[in-house]
Amino acid sequence: MLNAKFKKLQEILTEMKTVVIAFSGGVDSTFLLKVAVDTLGRENVLAVTADSETYPFEELEEAKKLAVQLGARHEVIETSELNIPGYSENTPNRCYFCKKSLFEHLVPIMHAHQYKNIAFGLIADDLGEHRPGTKAAREFNVRGPLQEADLYKNEIRELSQEMGIPTWDKPSFACLSSRIAYGEKITMEKLRKVDFSEQAIRAIGIRQVRVRTHGEMARIEIEPSEMPKLMEHHQEITEKLKSFGYTYVTMDLTGYKSGSMNKVLQGIELA
Repeated sequence: MLNAKFKKLQEILTEMKTVVIAFSGGVDSTFLLKVAVDTLGRENVLAVTADSETYPFEELEEAKKLAVQLGARHEVIETSELNIPGYSENTPNRCYFCKKSLFEHLVPIMHAHQYKNIAFGLIADDLGEHRPGTKAAREFNVRGPLQEADLYKNEIRELSQEMGIPTWDKPSFACLSSRIAYGEKITMEKLRKVDFSEQAIRAIGIRQVRVRTHGEMARIEIEPSEMPKLMEHHQEITEKLKSFGYTYVTMDLTGYKSGSMNKVLQGIELA
């Protein structure tokens, strides 16, 4: 079954012929880039990374290194989500504005290279979640080859491990804005506060972390298995996060959950 899905992905990419890939350096876009380069050849694939306020510096540097390791052509462009009308208001459709802006930047790059397609790391898991960015993808005819091949996150990790791709066990990543509760205005100060806080928690050896921001409160999400480690350093972490600007520092006993901020959207009709 998994081999059939991988073959389907190769067939999709072959049909696309040339492609610009929105490349974050995460598990999904790295796998997509690797398969695209192997299938189409280096000259027919271009990875583009958008450097913005919501993208941690550490991730940018890792994306650059990964592109080199994969033998991919790579460009970094400067973008600014905070300058996008409607983005900083942080409505439930925030991601639509972000992806729309990203694709608006990628279309001229595609034309400049005389390529035929733009692709991003949409996966099968995403179809069951709140993903406003898919609306922007449809508007710009941006493809999601991994989703088209019905590949799920766990399958992408398995294939990545088999292929020796270093991101196979990389913790899931999302933009820093996803940590801020809907309705709270997104500012540079809040984004930095989240970034510094997560760096501090990773520094004690915790791999998967989200510092969800609710006003003056930090709600830390980590895997349940790593909670004892956080408690060993609770005083140090509390002091650091308070120094970054939080008044209250808490740990969510439910543990890490991708897209947990979307729970408040249940029952709400979205445009």
